[in-house]
Amino acid sequence: MAKILLVEDDVAFCTMLKTFLIKNKCEVDAAFSAKEALNLIDDNRYDLVISDVRLPDREGLEVLRAVKETNPETGVIMMTSYAEISMAVNAMKEGAIDYLAKPFHPEVILEAINSAMDSGKKEKEATRKSPRRKTANEASKNTFIAGVSEASEKLNNYIDLVAPTNMSVLIMGESGTGKEQIAKSIHHKSKRKEAPFIAVDCGAIPRELASSEFFGHVKGSFTGAVTNKTGHFEAANGGTLFLDEIGNLNYELQVQLLRALQERKVKPVGSNEEIKVDIRVITATNEDLFTLVQKGDFREDLYHRLNEFSIQVPALKSRQEDLMIFANFFLDSANEELEKDVEGFSDEVVAAFKKYNWPGNLRELKNVVKRAVLLSEGDTITTSVLPREITEAGKKEEPEQNYSLFKNKNEQELILEALEKTHGNKSKAARLLSIDRKTLYNKLKQYGINL
Repeated sequence: MAKILLVEDDVAFCTMLKTFLIKNKCEVDAAFSAKEALNLIDDNRYDLVISDVRLPDREGLEVLRAVKETNPETGVIMMTSYAEISMAVNAMKEGAIDYLAKPFHPEVILEAINSAMDSGKKEKEATRKSPRRKTANEASKNTFIAGVSEASEKLNNYIDLVAPTNMSVLIMGESGTGKEQIAKSIHHKSKRKEAPFIAVDCGAIPRELASSEFFGHVKGSFTGAVTNKTGHFEAANGGTLFLDEIGNLNYELQVQLLRALQERKVKPVGSNEEIKVDIRVITATNEDLFTLVQKGDFREDLYHRLNEFSIQVPALKSRQEDLMIFANFFLDSANEELEKDVEGFSDEVVAAFKKYNWPGNLRELKNVVKRAVLLSEGDTITTSVLPREITEAGKKEEPEQNYSLFKNKNEQELILEALEKTHGNKSKAARLLSIDRKTLYNKLKQYGINL
């Protein structure tokens, strides 16, 4: 069975192709951007990589080069909506074994895969190494999905910018937006990635036990202290301490936390000896921490200590282009956990998802998809297994501009508006217009729009 990485930013086409290949006994991972693909290539060994030449963040040729540098024996097939001879020549020069112009029948790519596997079988069997077992840290890294929307690109840039530093990071965002996964991503991209990542929910620690939980205690220091206890600071020594819902800390513990961060030392409860700690602190909150400072509920000096760099996590409702990327990721996870084989979402479900406001953000989406997978009896999730609030939202009239072409007489204006909204990004504009990129390019030529 061939292990294949499919790199394609058109979510619908990618899902269709992935489903087809899985039905034909292939093991398939999917990436919707070059960045996501490069991370998967670093962590996995593939028999074959199938990549679009044009991706939202980089050219597909960069994926081709990365594959050849990492695993030269891995075959690469390039595909594109634009049958450009120069691209084909460049791809073949860089080491691609085949080049397909879209649209094509699925059977065509299956023939290309079989040909590639047959021609390289002997060489791969001689040189292929078994993939190494992932550590817990590496496995958890893949739970962060980068997304391709403009809001996600900004978020990803911030993560890449701050990760290599030792700066304290304050992550702000609504509940369920994935703040802990962002903290883990920062840790895994930092120089501390081999050291512990300790996550603490500040709202779940009883007030009377807070000092012991953070700094540890020695045996006999208070009633119930029957053994020595290692605190979160010492457990995270050398690594990253993630404090979720930091606004829930009581004032007394805020003072102790500030002292520990300033002196890089902690003293377990009941002990006279201080322990040196080298940690990076990442905090998260769904509250306005600055407002708490102004009210006197949070120390201003601690706020500035924790807020060396801040990241605002966008709500899911502002990441429409990422919605089905996240949904498909949660679908794969639910299938694995529930031992099901649901292949995708009906068009009605996709429409309902896009009209729903998702107040619970990614956490709500994950729960909805998991529940739908459990209830689904067929191979596609339908509206019959969705919660009522989502199906009702799908019936409401969409107040925003309808960008769907061929239903409006002002196509040219809609195209120009979509290009302006996406800052000239043709791939994003095509998705906004609900057409493929080839159709958009034809329309640009038809109306004489030059960018």
